[in-house]
Amino acid sequence: MKALLRRLYSDYGMPSRLAMHERLIRSGRDAGFVQTSVRDFFDITKAGQCAANKFIVHRHDIDTDLRTTRKLLQIEKKHGIKSTYYFRLSTLDFDLMHEIEEYGGEASYHYEELAAFAKKHKIKDPALVRSRLPEIREEFRKNFDWIEKKLGKKIRTVASHGDFANRRLKLNNAEILTDGQLRKDCGIECEAYDAALLDHIDMYIADRPPPQYYCPASPFDVIGKHDRICLVTHPRQVETNWKENTKANLFRFYEAVTW
Repeated sequence: MKALLRRLYSDYGMPSRLAMHERLIRSGRDAGFVQTSVRDFFDITKAGQCAANKFIVHRHDIDTDLRTTRKLLQIEKKHGIKSTYYFRLSTLDFDLMHEIEEYGGEASYHYEELAAFAKKHKIKDPALVRSRLPEIREEFRKNFDWIEKKLGKKIRTVASHGDFANRRLKLNNAEILTDGQLRKDCGIECEAYDAALLDHIDMYIADRPPPQYYCPASPFDVIGKHDRICLVTHPRQVETNWKENTKANLFRFYEAVTW
């Protein structure tokens, strides 16, 4: 019952945390942090310039709620910082993605073909899912090429989405990109969970529903203690959107019942 009440509060009663996000941006700026996207930070690491500055790498996973996504972008434009926005197939908005890229941020792909394939084909055996990886990778390739063409810009980094099906299967969508040839063919230089990126991060923080809000610590508490911070946020954890949350909850229930 307590978990249900927390979920209801998170989805329908939580006050907006947009002002807190703006306060965090100001705190990072005042502490001398460069606040940038995954793509730009990856380029900095490749150039061997990571130690020259302090960084907050802002990554937004757009699982739901384009309304709040737009609000986040406007705040970041106001303060002149750049972020990465990873869009699922279900949240793609190419006008918004073009706006992000034109501003200098990164709009890219939050992929989930492994979980989607398992649910579509009613597969619950992890070994059987792995045996179908060639088909899953081909589906990823088609989606990736289509998104890149519509975006009109080379996509260089991507991030795997975490679905309830992944947790049940104990398989990560990132297994798709363990195929080096697929990465090369698509021109993907970095997956957001690659060691080549995360080895340069001192503190990796992801947002959580209330009452925790952040894991493993609040970014406000680690600014000044760590020089390279990666902050992963989701619009759903920033501001409630009754319509989108209800839609997402009902679809999640439908998928769980039909899988």
